[in-house]
Amino acid sequence: MKNSKKEEKNLEELYLEKLGERLKHFRKKAGYSNYEYFAYENGFNRAQYGKYETGGNIQFNTLIKILKALNVSFEEFFKDFD
Repeated sequence: MKNSKKEEKNLEELYLEKLGERLKHFRKKAGYSNYEYFAYENGFNRAQYGKYETGGNIQFNTLIKILKALNVSFEEFFKDFD
């Protein structure tokens, strides 16, 4: 039972890292070379936003706000996510 919990946590961490990579990709695509500038310009806590891009846990409503700021749809963000 412990192994399945550990594997589940590892899978969660992998997905969070992938989310972070996607956030970084779309931030750069939107013309923001620096995550701090993007966060500042769009009203996000800079340190917390930096954690999101490096695989920190993110709430769904926060992801929605970030995607709106990036002008990216869910379909586009999650395309080829696997």
